[in-house]
Amino acid sequence: MKRYHSLTYILTVIVLASLAGGFWGNRVQATSKSSEDLNELLKTYSEVLSLAEENYADDVDPQKTVYDSIRGMLKTLDPHSNFFDPKSFSQFREDQRGNFYGLGITIAIRNSKPTVISPIPGTPAYRLGIRSGDIISKIESKSTDGLSIQDVVDKLRGPKGTTVNISVQREGIPELLEFSIVRDEIPHYSIPFTFFLRPKIGYIRVDTFTETTEKEITDSLKKLGSDLEGLILDLRSNPGGYLQAAIAVADKFLKNGQDVLITKGRISSANHRYPASKGTEGPYYPMVVLINSGSASASEIVAGAIQDHDRGLIVGETSFGKGLVQTVFPLSQGAGVSLTTAKWYTPSGRLIQRDYAHKSYYDYYWNKGKETAPTEIKYTDSGREVFGGGGIAPDAKVEVPKLNKFQTLLLSKSHIFTFVRNYNVSHPALERGFEVNDTILNEFRHFLNSNDVAYQETEFSENLDFIRRQIKYEYFLARFTQEEAQKVLLDGDPQVAKALEVLPQAKALYQNAKKVMASKRGPGK
Repeated sequence: MKRYHSLTYILTVIVLASLAGGFWGNRVQATSKSSEDLNELLKTYSEVLSLAEENYADDVDPQKTVYDSIRGMLKTLDPHSNFFDPKSFSQFREDQRGNFYGLGITIAIRNSKPTVISPIPGTPAYRLGIRSGDIISKIESKSTDGLSIQDVVDKLRGPKGTTVNISVQREGIPELLEFSIVRDEIPHYSIPFTFFLRPKIGYIRVDTFTETTEKEITDSLKKLGSDLEGLILDLRSNPGGYLQAAIAVADKFLKNGQDVLITKGRISSANHRYPASKGTEGPYYPMVVLINSGSASASEIVAGAIQDHDRGLIVGETSFGKGLVQTVFPLSQGAGVSLTTAKWYTPSGRLIQRDYAHKSYYDYYWNKGKETAPTEIKYTDSGREVFGGGGIAPDAKVEVPKLNKFQTLLLSKSHIFTFVRNYNVSHPALERGFEVNDTILNEFRHFLNSNDVAYQETEFSENLDFIRRQIKYEYFLARFTQEEAQKVLLDGDPQVAKALEVLPQAKALYQNAKKVMASKRGPGK
């Protein structure tokens, strides 16, 4: 019965933590009746665990069994409450803080091998000459064959100042290159790109919202300068993150005192209004926010506030529709829980959360199907209709065409990635004015044929623009910087093109909203 007692102990600790307010962050008085009911339920649960321990066909892992049951319990509440075991909670906190200790490389699995996509400038890997396209063949003399991305990341990360030895296979060099790299603090930027798309038209890409995002957005705006004539804020596929970071970003563009969001929950401490505490006093410039179906939570908070106050136009696709606020609570033994404690509403009063009561977990996240019909109508500062109950709907809807079969083949099998790495070996001279001409296209055809890639010439000719852009992107990523490569992709992006087109409309919208608000205040107010 020893293992049974270990299970009961773990479960009891968790239940006592919840009764003491460990889940909710506020001490909730439990009645005698509710405590008795909970004890009876706990007894039944313990009996099932005991039976599994004594009679199940295979060994039962006590910790995994309890942790999985907690995750299952939380999923009966909503799709966004989540339990973190000690390892995943530590990773979660690293992501929120915006830094970790490691080498400073972005990696992905290419042709079943962990491959460097790009070294981060200024990091240990960058300083030692790790290059885009390098394959990490061994870590501490052990092969990386069969390892997942997470396996590789876990082996490369570690305490600051410790050393990790890796063996690298580089195109054009037959022998493995050996590197001993001392781990250091690696900044995990939530804003990877800030640059000018056109003269005086700025572009800021926000990947996620962390504790460092407020400083990063401040630095990005300083970098663009005070003579901006337009800004495109790219929140596409940004899953959200730290609530206070979203409020801080919106604060940079709204007037002091304008609401960013409103939260409402079951307990009084969950009910808040979050106004812009500083607001922008700088020069006005029109702005466009880019969103898509992967923009969620904190991204929707920023987009919703910008839209409701007519500060800018929203371009792209309807956002994910996550209007539930999670509060993170640490638990004993290094674990943690992210629990929904409130719902959030845009300044106009829209609830953005999509319906999840009648959907499976899979359908909610990955098989959304048709967009949810709006369940409510609200109004922006200037009186425009906006809709709630199904994400943020863009002012200008622009869908990005899905990849066709041939494009998917080229990307999923890393054919363009591999071709460019081979091309760079035989063409060592840097070409900042590099363009994909007919000679390079013919070389790519030869590469596909020599690697027995089955395709029709019509498929090739019908996808020339895509092929040219992807080859140029990979070339700039390997030879220059991620920023230069990103500019290549954006140059052919239909949503970015639309954003540039509607910037004058965004300016007119904001000026009209100011007039409407001034008339509502009346003379002398």
